[in-house]
Amino acid sequence: MILASHVVFGAYGFWLPNDPRGSWSDFVGAWELFRFGPATKTDTRRSVADRPHDRELRRAAKQALKRPAVRFTGLQAVAIGQGFAECIRRGAVTVWACSILPEHVHLVIARHTCPVEQIVPLLKGEATRRLVAEGLHPFADPDNPRKRPPKCWARGEWKVFLDSAEDVARAVRYVEENPVKEGKRPQRWSFVTPFDAALV
Repeated sequence: MILASHVVFGAYGFWLPNDPRGSWSDFVGAWELFRFGPATKTDTRRSVADRPHDRELRRAAKQALKRPAVRFTGLQAVAIGQGFAECIRRGAVTVWACSILPEHVHLVIARHTCPVEQIVPLLKGEATRRLVAEGLHPFADPDNPRKRPPKCWARGEWKVFLDSAEDVARAVRYVEENPVKEGKRPQRWSFVTPFDAALV
């Protein structure tokens, strides 16, 4: 039985559908990116981040985006966390780990009555609302603050289903260690429930 999901989703421009390391996309939906090649669909559920690849090609593709790739600041990460907290409270979702990094987010989400594929867009939506409310949306137009900004999140998510307490504990450790690997402090979010293997 599935106990939880390890979910990763990116900011706009973080992981392109034709990334030379592979992606989870079936198609490239933007002409400015398509000239760098078709989608690099992979079925692996392991991270491909460390695969050798053409870094220049990846950089060139990112520079061809309509807008600059998003890198969230610390203040923006706090606003995103506040948005997540509201979504998690309203949906009675249990989150066992969360790391909000400059270009992507990791969460371990306990099994819920809603599929995780429905929970992720709700999390993104609440985070976006909070960024807009705080005047921190990366694509906000300062000359027209009422104008709806373009999306700051990449489409979709990557997920691994976890079917044992050991898998969940391993994913929780991985998510908790992610900021430290990037030279940042560990993150503590009020909406995260400590994982207790005895309760699953």
